[in-house]
Amino acid sequence: MSLPVPVTTVGLLLASNVFMTFAWYGHLKFKAAPLFAVVLVSWGIAFFEYLLQVPANRIGYGHFNAAQLKTIQEVISLSVFVIFSWLYLGERITWNVMLGFALICLGAFFIFTKFGDSPLPHEAPPYNQPVAIPTDTRE
Repeated sequence: MSLPVPVTTVGLLLASNVFMTFAWYGHLKFKAAPLFAVVLVSWGIAFFEYLLQVPANRIGYGHFNAAQLKTIQEVISLSVFVIFSWLYLGERITWNVMLGFALICLGAFFIFTKFGDSPLPHEAPPYNQPVAIPTDTRE
């Protein structure tokens, strides 16, 4: 039994964004740590983010188009970051942050909504299909 593509894609993107957020912002609680060490640790954490992010995009592309994949990633990234900054960094979630996030979600609505004759493709070509390349390009 395999999970549906949207569930797999969103799950992998969610997990990758947890790693990404810790890689980029986790060191902020350790201001005394040497910068070089922080960069190496962050890079090591980011490696695991890539192990999840790349397959998520590979699996999701075909069910989602590239703009939809990027939108999903950004909404997840901001959601993870708001929770991270509140729980890990102890920052307050203010009304203007929530309003800004709501506007980004409104933008996501427009990316995923097909209006009239909008040429928004919901099916991208599978990544493993051969592409026909003309052999003679001379005029």
